[in-house]
Amino acid sequence: MAQRNHAGPRNAERSEKGLWILYCVLLLLIIAYALANNIIIGLAILIAVVAIVALELKASISSEGARKSVIDIGVAIGAAIAVFLALTIVLGTSAPIDAVASCSMLPNLHRGDLVVLHGISNFSDFVSSNNITVINMSASEFSRLQNGMHNEFASFFAYSPSNMSQISQIVPESSSNFKVGLYNTACLSQYSYMGDSRLYGSCFAPDQSANPIKYNYSIGSIEINGTEFKSIDTGSITINNITIRPNPKNPIMVYRTTPSDTFSGDIIHRLYAVIRTGNSYYTLTKGDNNQALDIQFANYPANSSDVIGYVVLDIPVAGYLKLILSGQIGSVPGCNTLLAQN
Repeated sequence: MAQRNHAGPRNAERSEKGLWILYCVLLLLIIAYALANNIIIGLAILIAVVAIVALELKASISSEGARKSVIDIGVAIGAAIAVFLALTIVLGTSAPIDAVASCSMLPNLHRGDLVVLHGISNFSDFVSSNNITVINMSASEFSRLQNGMHNEFASFFAYSPSNMSQISQIVPESSSNFKVGLYNTACLSQYSYMGDSRLYGSCFAPDQSANPIKYNYSIGSIEINGTEFKSIDTGSITINNITIRPNPKNPIMVYRTTPSDTFSGDIIHRLYAVIRTGNSYYTLTKGDNNQALDIQFANYPANSSDVIGYVVLDIPVAGYLKLILSGQIGSVPGCNTLLAQN
């Protein structure tokens, strides 16, 4: 009587057990990465994903054969594409899902969150239905804004009158003898890369009287590694004698950047106000956890045609895998700070 070969079932059991262990390890690594934001953990997740795909493929070929496995993979890919296309149609945007890559929207959105977006078919109706402040500008006024955009790249800093090179967006605790001034952020970035803080004094921004957008500061509070400090923030802006303050009820939008912008990729920030010139709309946006508007960090106002959509759903942690697979596995600045919300 022939002996039965039990090696096949035993190997299948080992393979299935190994997969379950890898899935558990992957889950723990994703949680660890969300907490530590460590590049080594990110690389470990990539290795775990590759190992899981390889084992799943090997198990499928072993049990069903290569031809059936290829068909199954094709069906799975086709189903994923069909779901994505269905979402683009239903939600009215070419990019219905995105992952939060920074901490600029804390505490409302966290790095690694997956956001679902809805497109905007009629921007005029959208801003009207959401009670967004719209500022009308003539073509000549907007042209002046665009041509003098470098003057808008300015943020508030506290400084000592006796030493303008010692600046900070945190109010000095040791002395009440400080003033608040606007500094050109592009200039500061240049000198900070050079590492010479003595040159910061030359970055003091000129008078705002000629600028179409005028910035007004406020004293807020910020937590850094759990310790609270007073901070210098952009409390409001004034355009054509209309003062606008941040509104936490405004929708969160995603817009595409241009090569002229300092930030790159898709930006997920809250809509602050809208500039209308003729039939064109341009957005002013701000991260909830940023001390200034995007335009003050050298990001030009996005045309409504560059707006991908607005956030309708936030799924915590689910976006980490997308960040890791897209190579965004390094640590990012600002995740240890939390700005008090207006």
